[in-house]
Amino acid sequence: MTEAGNRLRFEPEWRITLFVLVMVPLMVGLGFWQIQRGQEKSVLAQAWEQRRQQPPAPLTELRGQSAEALAYRPVEFTGRFLRDEYFLLDNRTRSGRFGQEVLGIVQVSGAPLSVIVNRGWLAADPARRALPAVPEVPGMVTVKGYVYVAPGEPYLLAEEEVGNGWPQVVQAVQMEKLVPAVTALTGAPVFPYPVRLDPDSAGALAADWQVVNVSPAKHRAYAVQWFAMAAVLTLFYLLRCSNLWQLLRPRETSQDRPG
Repeated sequence: MTEAGNRLRFEPEWRITLFVLVMVPLMVGLGFWQIQRGQEKSVLAQAWEQRRQQPPAPLTELRGQSAEALAYRPVEFTGRFLRDEYFLLDNRTRSGRFGQEVLGIVQVSGAPLSVIVNRGWLAADPARRALPAVPEVPGMVTVKGYVYVAPGEPYLLAEEEVGNGWPQVVQAVQMEKLVPAVTALTGAPVFPYPVRLDPDSAGALAADWQVVNVSPAKHRAYAVQWFAMAAVLTLFYLLRCSNLWQLLRPRETSQDRPG
């Protein structure tokens, strides 16, 4: 091979170059975003575990505290579920089945306070021809759970208004809309955040909550995939637009040639 043949030649094709210049930074950015999401999920899981170790607090002692202080705080209180007045949180699937989450209303015993309590998931009619039969929680019960502070604004297909009839089907837990309806119903102040029931609490349905829907390890795996795809695309570009592959192949010597 001549001396010129031993040199690296780079002859980029503009369409491939444009594609690589767009896709590689995008893939790398998605990889770093997955790493960031994994770190956020780790912090969230650690905060949840730390809060779980705290003893349950009476709701009356938590009123007025910040959202950061209330998030995932264990609570325990005694009260009575309203029988026919509740919200149904729509479009909640579980193991591929359509259902709704039941948001009950509890009047706290010994205090002028009402609480919106998420009892968990219940199977429902996917055609929405009829509302599900919600099991009643009779009498005075002890409610155990934790305060749920949503990490962001809910995604809504359309603007939603809360009416006056009961039960009501809602798209998302928008406390600024649910609280006035509950206040008008009970005539009492409403705790500013919903409480999610523990699976063994009175009134609980399917309440095995997932605090983190995607584990930090899975986010890291996604990041590795994005970085790997960026590396493969970069390597393909270099091999496609240069003679690098010819330089890397074992050279054929005169002794290797037949005859």
